[in-house]
Formats: sequence, structure tokens, C-alpha cells
Amino acid sequence: MPILQSKINKIVVLVVSILAIGTIGYMTLSNYNLVDALYMTVITVTTVGFGELRPFSPQEKVFTIFLILTSITVFGYAVSAFSEYLVSGKLFEHFKHKRVEKEIARLKGHTIVCGFGRNGKQAILKLGNYNKKFVVVEKNKEMIEAIDTEGMLNIEGDATLDETLQRAGIEKASFLITALPSDADNLFVVLTASQLNPKCRVISRASNESSYSKLKIAGADNVIMPDKLGGDHMASLVTTPDVIEFVDRLTIEGETTANLEEIAVDDLPKKYLNKNILDLDLRRQTGCTVIGFKNPDRDYIINPEADIQLVAGSHLIVLGRPEQIIKLRELF
Repeated sequence: MPILQSKINKIVVLVVSILAIGTIGYMTLSNYNLVDALYMTVITVTTVGFGELRPFSPQEKVFTIFLILTSITVFGYAVSAFSEYLVSGKLFEHFKHKRVEKEIARLKGHTIVCGFGRNGKQAILKLGNYNKKFVVVEKNKEMIEAIDTEGMLNIEGDATLDETLQRAGIEKASFLITALPSDADNLFVVLTASQLNPKCRVISRASNESSYSKLKIAGADNVIMPDKLGGDHMASLVTTPDVIEFVDRLTIEGETTANLEEIAVDDLPKKYLNKNILDLDLRRQTGCTVIGFKNPDRDYIINPEADIQLVAGSHLIVLGRPEQIIKLRELF
């Protein structure tokens, strides 16, 4: 709230100036020491009704009248400004922003979602299902009000600006999803995020084929084209309907309804490091099956062999029924 901050700063400067003028004036005109001069200034501007330390001369009375009138004007301005923001709700909005900024400052490893459109909402729903911490960045005032109603952390501003992403905690974020309607805006967000936090994994939406390579060059780790995915999915329902229906049933909706789970080898107990998949004995302990393996070079192996070594930086993709996935999480 720059305007509110500006008025508060102005009021503080005026009050301090009055105290300084009054103190210096009484020290000069009345030969008071610093404490007595400050005391006379405070009881004068606050009009508490205490008497002067000694009778005033005509010059001192004129100065006191000037000090009283000036202080009344300043305090009247302060009350007016405070009332204006109190009635308009801007003061509460200011304190809300301060509270949100403090909460964001405490976040680490969270996800920043730029844009509260159709794709942004779907991303937020998925993150919420997995209890992932996230911050929404949106510049549309009406959408911000809707986000506030749902109690989600948000920043009102242009996601293409460095300042906005910094307010959202980009330096400490692990992921950033940019789902803005314009490919050009998404490109700016990717460039900004890559510069502010090179370790942050950036996922961008794209509308045009020509934007795909540009976003990848700019630093996007993944580029998603919703229209293309939708068309491919519909065509697949014609060519391989049973396969697609089966895959659609492999839901990864949330904590209690998932059939697929990703396990980072680094998160497993240390005793499994550099062992193989067979040593995990997932099938007997949980009923789940390892269907994929990603090595540190980001290469995927479908239906990996049991003797593949669990090296640091690798990941396992595990399939199971929801109750089996829950048991898997409890054990590992």
C-alpha cells in the first residue's frame, strides 16, 4: 500500500518536526534545558492542561499559540487520514498484506502459481490435494477477491516483474507454474524466475507451437500445451480407448485417492542407498509395484529390472491401490 505508507510517513515527519520545533523554540526563548523544553512541547501539543514551568513572556505566549494551532492542524490531518482508510477498508487491506508477506517469508520449498485462470485453478486444486504450500500471483482485482475468499496465500501484481516474484518468495521457492494467457508474458516470467532463482523448477503453459522452443531456451524445465494435450487425448480415445480409460483410472488426485506415487531415493532411509529395487521389497511390504525409474541424468526406464541400483538423485514411480499407496507413505 504505497499511498498509505506515504501518508503515514508524512504524518510521522510532521509530528517529529513539531516536537523538534517546539523543543528548540523553548530552549531558545525560555533558556530551558532539553528535558524541560521537550516537556513543555509535549504538554502544549497534547493540550493536557498542565501549567507552564514559569510565567511566559509575550514572545513565549505567541510561540505557544503558534505551536498549539500547528499541532491541532497536524493531528486533525492524522485523524482524517486514519478515518479515511478505516472507512474505506484500505487500512485492513494494508494489515492483511503485511500478514500475508510474513506468512510467505516463512515459506520454503513452496510453489508459485502465476495466473488464476482455468489452468492455474487446476494446478492449485492439485497442489491443495497434496497439501503442498503455494502462493498465487494474480493482477486482476476481482480474481484476488475470489482467492482471498478461499483463504489462499496470494500476491496482487504483475508476475512478469521482478518485484512481484520476490514478494511471492521466488528465492526460496522450489517450483514455479506460469499459466498466464499470453505466451509472451509466460516467457517474461520464465526469464525472471530463472534469473532470480536458477534452482527453481519452472513449468510454463504455452498456446502456440512456436513458443515451445523459446520457453525452453528461456529456462522452462517443462512446457505444457493444453490444447495439444486435449487433442491427443481425444484421438487416443479413438485409437486405443481401453488403454486410455485404464490410464485415466490411474488417478493421482490427492493424499488419499492416489494410485501413483513418486519416491525420491534421497528421501528413503540411508540403509537403502546404493542397494537395488529388490532390496526395498515393496511388493511384500505394501503391495505396490515399481513401474518406472528415473536416474540422475533424468532418463526414464519403464518397468525397471529388480537389480537396478538405487543411486542418489534417482526416483521411483510406484503403482498401487489407494490403501497401498497410503501404506507406502507410512513406511517410506
